[in-house]
Amino acid sequence: MALPFPNIRPEIFTLPAMHVWRWTIGPFSVRWYALGYIVGILLGWRYAIGLVRNGRLWGAAGPVATALQIDDLIVWLTLGIIGGGRVGYVLFYMLPLQSGRETLWSDPMEVFRLWHGGMSFHGGMIGVALAIIFFARVNRIDYLRLADLIAPCAPIGIGLVRIANFINGELWGRVTSAPWGMVFCGPYIPTYADGQCIAGQAPRHPSQLYEATLEGLVLFLALRWATHRQGWLARRGVLTGLFLVIYGLCRISLENVRMPDEGLQHLPFGLTVGILLSIPMVLVGGWLVWRQGLPLGVSSAHDPR
Repeated sequence: MALPFPNIRPEIFTLPAMHVWRWTIGPFSVRWYALGYIVGILLGWRYAIGLVRNGRLWGAAGPVATALQIDDLIVWLTLGIIGGGRVGYVLFYMLPLQSGRETLWSDPMEVFRLWHGGMSFHGGMIGVALAIIFFARVNRIDYLRLADLIAPCAPIGIGLVRIANFINGELWGRVTSAPWGMVFCGPYIPTYADGQCIAGQAPRHPSQLYEATLEGLVLFLALRWATHRQGWLARRGVLTGLFLVIYGLCRISLENVRMPDEGLQHLPFGLTVGILLSIPMVLVGGWLVWRQGLPLGVSSAHDPR
């Protein structure tokens, strides 16, 4: 027994090709995956604006940035997400494999073909961190307080992109006998040359939905509690640390039900690339929380209620 996969077309709509003189431009497809990034960035931007306009959340120091500065920052962050996500995928998931190295050697332009798929969350996070540091330096802003502003906004985009992963029928989970297991086969999911479903016919964990729930909804609510109930925007680095700890622990736990990437299934001690990249997140995040002397569950002196 298995739940049916919904088989949603990955393209929302397709713009037809246009002929300009001797050139043909397009066609262009608008996909759920791209929409997840776009809507996540826009909603995160508006949420950040709301946070900086709510002065009572920030304590005596006041908001770290103005609404106009956030408008500029969103461009930097978008470049960090896209550039870091793609470079991270190449470094963490392509270069470790001989097939990936051969692809890059024979066709280096593959690095820039985002429409072929391949984005890494951890790479995107590094790109965002670099964007925050550079923007803070240019605008003479405390980079860690700026990161505290961005951290509560990030789960919005993370959750939406995970839902898009589910619609695409990618990043599915390990085989399961659970009654909610799904067979990830359908007319819009890639197949092998012989037509066989890539995921096989066995029911698998819908791990994309687990990630959307934990890394998206649960993480957002936890950080919302920290900003609006605990007043931790007034505590430098704590929100950034909390984000790193919760995301890292969620990702490590979910790696046990998520299918490892092709060619990277047999790392020592049952580890996966996701676990290896998330462990430093938990360690750094725990240190950021610890250095402020704020054990989780203990209210700060500033309570904006």
